[in-house]
Parts: sequence; C-alpha cells; structure tokens
Amino acid sequence: MVTMVHLNNEMANRHFTPAATLMFILLFPTQSSPAQRVIGPPQPIAAVVGDDITLPCHLEPAMSASDKTVEWTRSGLEPRFVYVWRDGVELESKKHPSYRERTSVSISGLGHGDISLKLSRVKLSDEGKYICHVPNLPQSFAELFVGLVSVPVISGININSRAVVLECESVGIQSLRLRLTVRETLCWTHRDSQRS
Repeated sequence: MVTMVHLNNEMANRHFTPAATLMFILLFPTQSSPAQRVIGPPQPIAAVVGDDITLPCHLEPAMSASDKTVEWTRSGLEPRFVYVWRDGVELESKKHPSYRERTSVSISGLGHGDISLKLSRVKLSDEGKYICHVPNLPQSFAELFVGLVSVPVISGININSRAVVLECESVGIQSLRLRLTVRETLCWTHRDSQRS
C-alpha cells in the first residue's frame, strides 16, 4: 500500500532540511534498471582456416544496441579495430586492413542486444584475444584459436571387395584425401568333431 503525503511549502521548509532530504534519498532509493553488461562466450572459440565463424557477444539485460557504439578490437593489432558500429552505421574505414569486408554484425540482432561478430574466411593470423566493447559498459573478451586442418574423417569399408579400404579426408589449406588399402589373408580353421 502506498500512502501519498502532500505538504505545503511552509511544512516542507520546516521539516525537510538538507540532511533529512539526503537521509530520505538514501533510505528510499528510486528503482533503477539492473546494471547493463556485455556478455561474451564462456569458453574459447575454435576455427579452421577458411571457416566463417561467430564470436558471440550480447547485452544483458537485452536491449537495442542499434543506437549505441559497438567496437570489436583484437589485442596486438594496430590499428586495433576489427569492427566499428557508430551512429547507426558500420565504419568500414576504421577497420584494420586485414579485416575489411570480412567482419560484420547482424543489423536485426543489434535491435535485440546481439552484438556478436561474424568473421568470414578465417586466416591463421586471426587467432588471438578479441574485445567486445560498448562505451560506458564493462568490456567482454573472446579468445579465438585457429587450426590449419579439420579433424580427419575416416570412412569406408568396401564389403564388395576382398580388400579393406579405409579413406581419410581432412580439409584445411589444401584438401587432403588419403586412400589406404590393406590386403591381408585371413585363414579360418574348422575342425569337424565327431561325437562318440
């Protein structure tokens, strides 16, 4: 239940000294929204050369970032920017030359606080610590590890052949396909046993 108290000027001047006003503010703070935070990925991101990947980052609680400045930087890089969104537009000219036309954010995602960085055609040189930053908010980090090749896929036993054929395929800087054929003779021994 909320009780409204109306005071005339004479009562307000007599009873509410500056000290009393300060005490009132401290004891009855106004409700404010929860602290805005920038949240990055909980663990490092792994990529293979040539992949298109996303470094996740969002505002919490969710709110539009369309009108905010969003900066993605990478430590040890000069100029340091890999992506800049300011005043409702992407600033391609602010990016480090090796990231031009390879980084973006989802424009529709910005409206919901999604400030994740999309990185296309990953290079070995992209590996490192990325910083997701919105001015006046604590920044968040994303670690990217880049490998040369994918985990090999081993497949195939050709049942129509007398040979065992294993195929191993891995994709990276150059595709590698290896076919291994093993020929081995297998002898089965069968004894007839007689019942006596």
